[in-house]
Amino acid sequence: MKTFDSIGIAVPEILLPAASVDLTKWAVVACDQYTSEPEYWAKVEGLVGDAPSTLHCIFPEVYLNAPDGDARIQRINAAMHDYVERGVLEPRESFLYVERLAANKVRRGLMVAMDLDAYDYTASSSSLVRATEGTIVDRLPPRIRVREGAPIELPHIMVLIDDPEDTVIGPLANAKDDKVYDFDLMLGGGHLTGFGVSATEEARVVSALERLADPARFRARYGLGDDAPVLLYAMGDGNHSLATAKAIWEKVKADAGPDDPRRYALVELVNVHDASLEFEPIHRVLFDVQGGFDVVGALAEYGGVEVSKVDSLDAMTAAVDADAQSVGIIDADGYRVGRIRAPKGNLAVSTLQPFLSELEEAKRFREVDYVHGTEATDRLGKRAGNLGFFLPGMDKSDLFKSVALDGALPRKTFSMGEADEKRFYMEARRLS
Repeated sequence: MKTFDSIGIAVPEILLPAASVDLTKWAVVACDQYTSEPEYWAKVEGLVGDAPSTLHCIFPEVYLNAPDGDARIQRINAAMHDYVERGVLEPRESFLYVERLAANKVRRGLMVAMDLDAYDYTASSSSLVRATEGTIVDRLPPRIRVREGAPIELPHIMVLIDDPEDTVIGPLANAKDDKVYDFDLMLGGGHLTGFGVSATEEARVVSALERLADPARFRARYGLGDDAPVLLYAMGDGNHSLATAKAIWEKVKADAGPDDPRRYALVELVNVHDASLEFEPIHRVLFDVQGGFDVVGALAEYGGVEVSKVDSLDAMTAAVDADAQSVGIIDADGYRVGRIRAPKGNLAVSTLQPFLSELEEAKRFREVDYVHGTEATDRLGKRAGNLGFFLPGMDKSDLFKSVALDGALPRKTFSMGEADEKRFYMEARRLS
């Protein structure tokens, strides 16, 4: 494998489905989507059946608390071994340029192998690759159990670069002459096309990334001090998957050696300035709030929140979108807006998330779900016993500077698009 240690990546040997595989059935959406909507995953199962599919190689988080967890992991690893042994997957060594059409927008990305030695997901990290949001370590064990016995990896990881002049990925759109797949995604997921990257373009990509990683240019771009470490890559989606790969690599690397494939993880690089990329807030829904407990009253005391009732969903969302220190509140009785007068940070989520974590620890509700989209938050929040919190978004152009200056943001601060715009599993890579 060709490696570029100074920029933390390598050229991967990518495994792609053989020509006989139905790609629409093969590719499914990221496992951490539709976590409160088992009916979506039931549709996927009905569509896929017994056909070769990444569905059989992942653990959808909607099933994390089901009693058959161990058996499911055994089936996942068995399916992976079966696909490798039967030749369902075929290798090619190169970067891969991908275009994803969803919601009438085309997102452009580049598949690379990310060096896990260049990544640190702790909040105070100074590594080349950093988490943008807090990592929930308790969420790693099920993922670790899947990856530890897996012969391949299937990523839904998206890693961002801050490239306002579009020097890394942009030129690939004019050099796409080696098409390797082109198909419609299932259940309204859009369309996916992939192209091999030539040796000439590979060298250009590497040179452009090296320029972005130049320490003097990096520090000047953000107005940082002379000793500020370079942040070249910031996590977009799939931080817990990359953290899982990192945890396993740290466990085995003393005995494995630097050329072990587990040192790397397959990811898609995306320019944070890509025109299709929109940062969406991630909302919260509390399920089965403890009877008699006043969540909103407790929040008012915690963050000095002033609460006012509004007469519609539109009025609530408009008020929240106009004020970064407001949250919308949805329950069976309607809609309210809470203005935070004693904020804990620059974003409303900086106050709300620690508050919810305290309530979760005190078991004031059965569980919290992190929900993408206004419609789902409204529908789930209005169910009897539930409570939804609607959050404002953040400007994506502030992301890299915020992480460079302040470290990781509160967990689940933002999402890049709605659930059906998330990355679908398509490419794989050998781990053993």
